[in-house]
Amino acid sequence: MGAFHAYDIRGIYGKDFDHDTVYRIGFFLPELLNTRSILVGRDDRTSSPEIREWLIRGINDAGADAYDMGLSTTPMVYFTTANRGFKASVQITASHNPAEYNGLKVSRENALPVGYDTGLGQLESWILNNRPIQPVAEENRGKIIFINVLDEYLQFQRKYLGDISNLKIAMDLSNGMAALFAKKLFGDAPLYLYEEMDGSFPNHEPNPLVAENTLALRKKVQEDACDIGVIYDGDADRVMFIDEKGIFVSPDLIIALLGDYFIPEKTHQPIRVLQDIRSSKAVGEYLEPRGAEVHTWKVGRAFAALKLREIDGLFGGELAGHYYFKDFFYSDSGLMASLIVLNQVAAAKRAGKTFSQLIGAIARYENSGEINFKLERKQEAMDAVRAHFLAQETPTQQMDFDGYRVEFPHWWFNIRPSNTEPYLRFLCEADSPELLEQKIEETRKLILSFQ
Repeated sequence: MGAFHAYDIRGIYGKDFDHDTVYRIGFFLPELLNTRSILVGRDDRTSSPEIREWLIRGINDAGADAYDMGLSTTPMVYFTTANRGFKASVQITASHNPAEYNGLKVSRENALPVGYDTGLGQLESWILNNRPIQPVAEENRGKIIFINVLDEYLQFQRKYLGDISNLKIAMDLSNGMAALFAKKLFGDAPLYLYEEMDGSFPNHEPNPLVAENTLALRKKVQEDACDIGVIYDGDADRVMFIDEKGIFVSPDLIIALLGDYFIPEKTHQPIRVLQDIRSSKAVGEYLEPRGAEVHTWKVGRAFAALKLREIDGLFGGELAGHYYFKDFFYSDSGLMASLIVLNQVAAAKRAGKTFSQLIGAIARYENSGEINFKLERKQEAMDAVRAHFLAQETPTQQMDFDGYRVEFPHWWFNIRPSNTEPYLRFLCEADSPELLEQKIEETRKLILSFQ
């Protein structure tokens, strides 16, 4: 099944999966997660209503009730799963992917992610093997129960809304689910872009990591002399930022900025922070002197949310713009992250500092960003890259739990296969632009030899 991945079920609807697949997922979920009640939310994609219909039909035919939230952000589903004590939930979304994609993000009790190794693989096996389906008798069918949680969700988020009245904010809602509540929180003061929910995404794809998708926001920040630009992805679990100069801020550096909010100046208790294997060395170098223990782990919510809980971490983040919080049931919330960052930028402005100056105090290195290579022989290429550089110099640290991260005195790299796309991803960071470019070119030649 091409739609089953490490973190979720996702693909082009009608090609990688269809309504029959969705029905079977719905039918098998109550057994998989041992529950008779499943929470269901959906994004604004054009295929989401149809997927919702077939998912709920499967859930009901299995004898379980579907609690229908209607239109919702993915973090709203996480919040409600844990806050109301559901043992299972599904958000219908393809997150940042183009409009023709859709999918399902499955969670269990306490909003714990269900990944391929913790349930999705079993679902895929049952579907591939045509496990028999026998709907329950009509009198035992589950019900559809409609629930509205928007007010309680916003009440929780407002706890993090400080005085940001001194900021001029540009906010790109990407025609996605952030439009469900942005004005309810931020009012009419921000300069909004693409604030209408439209799952065909007529203005740009809902992926803020792609530079062209931030062009309008960067232009708006510069033309209107804004202090900050904020952009959410399609299902509002991710958020990214533009500084007052119109420059995109690398999302891993925001992990360090969050530390200024969560870590008091003098702390005598260990505060654990999670970053992913691609994060800049600058994050740890900024947070550790403040008393944080910075832990590094695999990319993706299926891994990060569990790891943050395991280490009893206070918060964490990823290069992709996911930010996880202990107070948010160890889950990610683009909205909560943006509220905290806006608080920090507002406080800095009152002290005479700009957003770029805040980030400038964190960033120390030249960074390539993720470079994607499409090829089949991923493992061979990864091994060759690692062997090539290990033969040149002695590493100071090595990690091998999500591809390879190898650190040297003046630079480091991470090379890893994508869990959701047919790419090998390479990222490196160096003390100087010259060294960075040299290592990129060496790696490019090596990887291209495997195509």
